[in-house]
Amino acid sequence: MLRSRIIPCLLMHNQGLVKTRRFREPKYVGDVLNSIKIFNEKEVDELLLVDIDATVKLHPPKIDYLRKLATESRMPLCYGGGVNSCSQALQIITSGFEKVSISAGALIRSKLIREISEAIGRQSVVVTIDVMASKSRSGYSLYTHNGTRRYDNDLIEFCQEAESLGAGEIVVNSIDRDGEMGGYDLNLAQIVHSSITIPMTMLGGAGSIEHMRALVNSLGTVGAAAGSMFLFKGPYRAVLITYERP
Repeated sequence: MLRSRIIPCLLMHNQGLVKTRRFREPKYVGDVLNSIKIFNEKEVDELLLVDIDATVKLHPPKIDYLRKLATESRMPLCYGGGVNSCSQALQIITSGFEKVSISAGALIRSKLIREISEAIGRQSVVVTIDVMASKSRSGYSLYTHNGTRRYDNDLIEFCQEAESLGAGEIVVNSIDRDGEMGGYDLNLAQIVHSSITIPMTMLGGAGSIEHMRALVNSLGTVGAAAGSMFLFKGPYRAVLITYERP
């Protein structure tokens, strides 16, 4: 029987670990490799690693660095950031990662989803969608390049297209709630979850186990991802890596 996954999301910036609020003001919170070692000990379900510089600075995935991270990891890993070709996806998988996340590449050329799916298998293809509340038909607009580039694609239509092209999972990331720790956007989660049949993970807003319980109670089996919740402690946001399950 499937169960919900609890997934820390780590943002890589200049090979360091940072955390943002609404995709702005990245705050350095530690070393990526050391964080992986700590999460190993906490027996994390899965870890999502995102290079927030890759797409903006037009640099490809740093395969040698990713291989080093995968060597230290004892948990499933997903990488996202700057992936725009099958060859890059294959290199990431052969470096030791279980999943590859594509975001800007999928919005710029949606057929990339099918190409990568055929190359590495549907189960390894994750399409990550960064969204912000708007007056669009679905109530949300899609963004890339760290929230600076807006697209006209309809949220639901794009999620369904991604599934039809071979995505094995959809990650929905709320820009409005990123780093705020006030809870997931359950309306957004329900809209996407009800429109697709593949696994879905929600990211953006979790600040407590209660927020994750609310997500699971609302949707059933779902991925619950978070960054700040696993990296900060207390009202002053002191850096402390933790991991709990609902």
